[in-house]
Amino acid sequence: MKKIRFSLFAILLSIASQAQNFDLIPLGIYGGEKEDNLSAYLVGAPNDKSFLCLDAGTVNAGIRKAIELKSLTGTTETVLKDQIKGYFISHGHLDHLSGLIINSPADSKKDIYAIAPVIQILQNHYFINDTWINFADQGQKPILGKYHYNELQEGVEIPASNTSFFLKSYELSHVNPYKSSAVLVRKDEHYLLYFGDTGADRVEKSDKLNTIWDDIAPLIKKRQLNTILIEVSFPNNQSEKSLFGHLTPNLLVEELEKLKEKTGQKNLENLNIVVTHRKPTGDNPEIIKEELLKNNPLKIHYIFPEQGKKISLH
Repeated sequence: MKKIRFSLFAILLSIASQAQNFDLIPLGIYGGEKEDNLSAYLVGAPNDKSFLCLDAGTVNAGIRKAIELKSLTGTTETVLKDQIKGYFISHGHLDHLSGLIINSPADSKKDIYAIAPVIQILQNHYFINDTWINFADQGQKPILGKYHYNELQEGVEIPASNTSFFLKSYELSHVNPYKSSAVLVRKDEHYLLYFGDTGADRVEKSDKLNTIWDDIAPLIKKRQLNTILIEVSFPNNQSEKSLFGHLTPNLLVEELEKLKEKTGQKNLENLNIVVTHRKPTGDNPEIIKEELLKNNPLKIHYIFPEQGKKISLH
């Protein structure tokens, strides 16, 4: 009888681990040059039309593409105003927030989630009269108050308004000491981890990634976290002196090897890694893809997103 109960429990656990936990809709996938396809990812719960936008380099063009591919339903206006409930902005570079700025006049009231240095950049450089106008609720007058700044404290989880998600941020080194950030998104007992731009700890002379690996290793071992979105900007032939706070395929594998030491090899097999922020110059995107697939000792399940095409994450 005990054996039957144990077998039933194992089956239920297996089914639960395969359940669809998140929908991911890329509004933009690249790290520069293609202004209609820059870093922005909608994350939502399955069968729910409430999304959090992880970075916002491209918004309007990405929504239109997603509607065309039937990843989103409604009009561009209703998706922007009603379905996107807030924005996490990882850092202050234009390819991660220009879509938010340019679409702000047409947007509705919602929260911007960011660490303090990123909020300061938005206040001091973007939402000001010289460059646009202040659509947020703090900073230079006149203050229009459409966006509410919600400052993320490292390691402190907070709810994301009007969604089923909770957010916890981490600082990253993107050309040390410049501050970028990552966010751990929780829905019930399941997690997704999104990185803004980041260099490798060894290159950046930092411990930022190691701190994150320490924190998420228990979640990976418990099968609560099975998806990471992380940048790989350049192919392996890019000199480490010219990375400017980014990763190559080899550097990503180097970092994942450190994560493996904390989780064990078996727990990393088939981990979903969504490869973001490939620089679109020349054949770089395809070279990066080939290099990651060719050198995959940890048996990672790499996902190479396409603009507007929904990814169902299990």
